[in-house]
Amino acid sequence: MPADCIRHELAIDDERYPASVRELPDAPPVLYVRGDPAMLSRPSLSIVGARSATPYGTAVAEMGARIAAQSGLVVVSGGARGCDQAAGAAALDAGGVHVVVLGCGADIVYPRSSAPLIERALAGGGAVVSLDPWGMEPRRWAFPRRNRVIAALSAALLVTEAGLPSGTFSTAECAVELGRELLAIPGSILSAGSRGSNHLIASGATCIADEEELEMAISRIYGLLRFSRPEAPGTPGVGAVAQQVLDALAASPLRMEEIACVARLDVPQTLQFTSELMVQGLVERLIDGRVSLTKRALHARTPLGHTMMSAAQ
Repeated sequence: MPADCIRHELAIDDERYPASVRELPDAPPVLYVRGDPAMLSRPSLSIVGARSATPYGTAVAEMGARIAAQSGLVVVSGGARGCDQAAGAAALDAGGVHVVVLGCGADIVYPRSSAPLIERALAGGGAVVSLDPWGMEPRRWAFPRRNRVIAALSAALLVTEAGLPSGTFSTAECAVELGRELLAIPGSILSAGSRGSNHLIASGATCIADEEELEMAISRIYGLLRFSRPEAPGTPGVGAVAQQVLDALAASPLRMEEIACVARLDVPQTLQFTSELMVQGLVERLIDGRVSLTKRALHARTPLGHTMMSAAQ
């Protein structure tokens, strides 16, 4: 029988029960696991973020998971839409191991959009874990309990994008209570989706300002080094004006009139200019009408992302 089909029930006195979860004041008496239960005790980084993630939020979640996987860490997430799924997929794409903690039975797929991620996580030697018995459907009150396990499993929690209040923020509070290292990626002060992560930084969380900061944090906390970090210039294949606009959009999504000011163009020229960037896959329209960098463009601004894009051209 394939390992991903085997079901495990880990009682709290089972030697396979992760010691980190035992530290919870209300540690679950049983953990229900599909996949490899040994992955719950390996060094790991928990990554959480907004469900309604912006392109920035998903891009930095992917960046964090990729660096963690390349440093030899298991990546833990809740498998939710947005940042969680982005982190899990990026960890697997980088050849890493992913553990998904669900707010329903470990044999129930919720949300449905997490089905491909769960299948890949199990096929890649990871695990799906739950506090709830087999067959238990999701209930709203189960997710705060689930979040405490996400915080407990790892020595550190990385918050990629979070509003205030939010489930992500409550997971961060639990991590602090347990004495876990709290890492947070800053966002624009104009973005409601970054209020929580920015507040965490102001309250003492380690600010992860770039890839190198995350590498250093992982080295300090886990004693691990990422295997490679290439050099990075800007986005390849664009002109000076476009690069100036992309730099501005990296700081925060902008409205058309703001892009016009940055590019020093009139409105018709700005519309045409922005449309060209959209065709190139560098920018996209958000639901509120602002223009944002796409995930592809955001990744191109990181060292590894630039190298990959340059190789593709």
